[in-house]
Amino acid sequence: MDFQGIATYNSMADFYASTGKTLKQEVDFTIHCLEEVHGEVPVKSAMFRANYYSIVIMNSGKGRFFIDNNTYDTKPNTIYFTNPGHIKGFEVQELAKGFIITFAESFLKQYVREDIFNEFPFLIAEVAPPQYPSQEIFQEFKYLGDMLIKEYDTNSIYKYKIIGSLMVVLLLKIKENFWQTYDPLNDSDSSSEIAMKFKSNLEKHFRDLRAGKIDTLYQVKDYAAAQYLHPSYLSTVIKSKTGKSVNHWIAQKVIAEAKAILSRSSISIQEVAQGLGFKEAGHFSRFFKKHTGMSPSSFRQNLLS
Repeated sequence: MDFQGIATYNSMADFYASTGKTLKQEVDFTIHCLEEVHGEVPVKSAMFRANYYSIVIMNSGKGRFFIDNNTYDTKPNTIYFTNPGHIKGFEVQELAKGFIITFAESFLKQYVREDIFNEFPFLIAEVAPPQYPSQEIFQEFKYLGDMLIKEYDTNSIYKYKIIGSLMVVLLLKIKENFWQTYDPLNDSDSSSEIAMKFKSNLEKHFRDLRAGKIDTLYQVKDYAAAQYLHPSYLSTVIKSKTGKSVNHWIAQKVIAEAKAILSRSSISIQEVAQGLGFKEAGHFSRFFKKHTGMSPSSFRQNLLS
């Protein structure tokens, strides 16, 4: 399939804005009823690259969804998960009812836990097929969807902390029922293994940084050396498989980790910078502002206010 000229969207709101619609989105998390976002059927989307996670809990309806070159059926009692970077599309043949949940890594880091990928390795999987659980198991997921959307529509000051806690339960239920022994590295072709290993190495490197085991921020050449690859080849594979460069992945990871530290602690900007492998706080502050539009101090102040 030719994926040239594919549009890229960083959030559910961005995607639906491209179709002339508006969806509520305050942070890097959304949950909506499927019948609201796909109210007119049949509908078939254009292919697009989604730089966000999706979980669909579908209790009725019929259709298909596409990930890269794979096609999967949706039907009553379908649950499926997709991660960032893939080419996606969908078609709805019969009105779907249920929930679509989208979120970014930054949301998981701020409102769930910082070591999220340790407990839930399927979050960095290449492609995970849909699941069709029994009615009894499916009802547990529907119940969680009901709780999430109810909380999403409140104005509670603890709204996203509560949602973060509910997301832990949802991810644990997914792991328990579908991916308890899932090993994505052993379920992929050669280039997918390279991409998967890169994501694992990226996560491990930042764990080591935060633990003080190392004090230097890795670059493309370091991740390439870890897999005995030429840096140019690693860059080509990662760009091809995910639509984002190695440097883009590194930058996103730095920002996600920085936001987590800034929101969860009161340590100085200098200490934050050093903990993420920056030798100078000024360099870190410029990097953070380039990618977020605000300084680390302003980001922290906004959280407090």
